[in-house]
Amino acid sequence: MDRIERAAKDVFGYERLRPGQHEAVEAVTGGRDVLAVMSTGYGKSAIYQIAALLIPGPTVVVSPLLALQQEQIEDLDETRGAGGAAGVNSLIPESQRREALEELENDELEFLFLSPEQLSNEEVLAEVAAAEPSLFVVDEAHSISEWGHDFRPDYLKLGAVAEAIGRPPILALTATASPPVREEIVERLYMREPDVLVRGFDRPNIWLGVERFHEAAHKRRALLERVLHEPKPGIVYCATRKLAEEVAAELRAEGVDAVHYHGGMRKPDRLEAQERFMGDEVDVVVATTAFGMGIDKPNVRFVFHSEPSDSVDSYYQEIGRAGRDGEPARAILFHRAEDLGLRRFFAGGGQVDQEQIRVVAETVREHATPVPAGELREELGLSQSKLTTAVSRLEDVGAVQVLASGDVRPTGVVDHLDEKVGEAVAAQGDREEFDRSRVQMMGAYADSSTCRREFILTYFGERFEPPCGNCDNDDAGLVEAVAEGPFPAGSRVVHSKWGGGLVQRYEEGEVVVLFDSVGYKKLGLAMVEERGLLRPE
Repeated sequence: MDRIERAAKDVFGYERLRPGQHEAVEAVTGGRDVLAVMSTGYGKSAIYQIAALLIPGPTVVVSPLLALQQEQIEDLDETRGAGGAAGVNSLIPESQRREALEELENDELEFLFLSPEQLSNEEVLAEVAAAEPSLFVVDEAHSISEWGHDFRPDYLKLGAVAEAIGRPPILALTATASPPVREEIVERLYMREPDVLVRGFDRPNIWLGVERFHEAAHKRRALLERVLHEPKPGIVYCATRKLAEEVAAELRAEGVDAVHYHGGMRKPDRLEAQERFMGDEVDVVVATTAFGMGIDKPNVRFVFHSEPSDSVDSYYQEIGRAGRDGEPARAILFHRAEDLGLRRFFAGGGQVDQEQIRVVAETVREHATPVPAGELREELGLSQSKLTTAVSRLEDVGAVQVLASGDVRPTGVVDHLDEKVGEAVAAQGDREEFDRSRVQMMGAYADSSTCRREFILTYFGERFEPPCGNCDNDDAGLVEAVAEGPFPAGSRVVHSKWGGGLVQRYEEGEVVVLFDSVGYKKLGLAMVEERGLLRPE
């Protein structure tokens, strides 16, 4: 055994490491930044646990999931030789937070878990920096990406936090991240030539299918019938709160023990619904996407979608809550073409115009010194989402900087206001087009007659040879060998208008390219070849 395998076995009891785990630990212990993209249940936490034991100095773990933080703290405290763990978050009394930070500084604690909000506290940040951590772990790292399915503004400052605490190696962990999300994670965390490891994405025990409808009433009836006759427990995702409540009520009327869950409910009611489902007290939870992160229930037998998700990224994360015990499970999208209109509408939410970007830039410049985001919001009367978007676009073009405290600092280039506002507006336009392209890819998945598993895995940049033998199109005998074209899948190409891009896949006379600037585009192969629309980069 090498030292990594020995630590895994002797301390944590892992008989063997999965593909990618050993590579990630080796890279981190060698001082490299690492982005590990691995499916839920694959063992991402084992990477930082093992690496922490092999690097002198404490490990800081940032996670937005307080319940999961507590579980990991308890597990590490019970593991002899792990070095002890504690948390600093809003649920922990001040005396315990103080004790944890003192133990960290005195080298009496190996793991400190924090919520990202805690790192806005200058005192907490200073004490973490004084402990000279040897590893900075960002869990649920897709939360830093505006293209991630669970974007959180508090994550935007984590790149600056890493610099403020001495810039130890950064280990970013996520269960789902397509190439654009991966790029944004690397950029916003200021990662330095990271080792990007994508492993364990395929969930072969989940059967993938789509049922298409023209009438909303027919679709609703088919969904209810499926839930009635499917093995349980299961999850039904709906696009709106109202719809979640209605579907849950209709299931109860049919004799199914179902509850609804959405962000508009009182917190005690949400917790009760979640706990009843997790404890096998109810068979079905009907929910918006507010239900999901941190849900690790092994025996979920199906995940059905009443409407499409906002992207393939979100869809794969949501259906990945099925079959975590390795037993057969089903993921079905109940689809009408009209349903995509709602997602396109949502994709436009939180956007900003040129005047809003300009007024944010002018206000930051007028302050001259770092200004708290809350103060900016009050002064300008903008919503949290619009302020975050405007600041992000200005930061993208170097006009402002988000500090570890969350404050926004003007940079020298903000003096070139017209130029930088113009660049920020152009960047926002690209973002909006990119978002629309992701909704279109969700529609392409619903309409595809190719292997659904191959469609999803190539979307995430993994090669897969169909058929998978476990999707509706394979069952129907529709799947043929992967089509080939003039450019190998995974190669870089250039378009005269859209610039550089990555060839994703070929299907039915078309090539799908993920362009860096405008997202996913489908191009007819005949036109590509006749007009020379693409050339190798």
